[in-house]
Amino acid sequence: MKLSALNPFKKKTQSGEKMKTLIITAHPFGEEGSSSRRMAAKFTAEYIKANPEAEVKEIDLYNYNIDFLNADDIAKMFSGQDNKALEIAKEFAAADRYVFASPMWNLSIPAILKAYIDYISYAGVTFKYTENGPVGLLSDKKALYLLSTGGFYSEAPAYNMGKTYLEGILNFYGITDVETIMLEGTNSLPAEEVAKNVETVNAQITEAAQKF
Repeated sequence: MKLSALNPFKKKTQSGEKMKTLIITAHPFGEEGSSSRRMAAKFTAEYIKANPEAEVKEIDLYNYNIDFLNADDIAKMFSGQDNKALEIAKEFAAADRYVFASPMWNLSIPAILKAYIDYISYAGVTFKYTENGPVGLLSDKKALYLLSTGGFYSEAPAYNMGKTYLEGILNFYGITDVETIMLEGTNSLPAEEVAKNVETVNAQITEAAQKF
């Protein structure tokens, strides 16, 4: 069953429209080879269980027809022409809830996730410029970041630059309600300890999904 085919969410926005949730994954492997994808799958299952009529769309960035912004993309963005980045930014802005799932790569996020952020960081859609500086346009939204790391970085924020960046850019859009759930040590611990950590994180994901 396609997630996007599910019935609209019971809850309403203030305007009376249906609530929409995007699940955005950034890993080239399937669930068997990706902890962050398994975290996303766990969240999605628990979220739909808690909200059986939810409208959910899954975006697999490795199969989403995006690339790094080029000269033509940027020219169209600043000329006001219709373009792919505008379409993607509008899709993002139309949602009410966001779940990002990715590994930490080289102390940051995968390049494909940064490319996606470059598409959705669209003036007039996710933020606007004012005489007092940029202002986010998505202040009524909420986000969750599901992050897997091979080592241990929760107590070393200077090295956890991907988490800092994603939370920062979402704040820039006006999304200040951002939670991060981390699965650490996937490449550092014995398998039995990783399994215990997964169990703990899955409990956190279940709780987050029920109140998201």
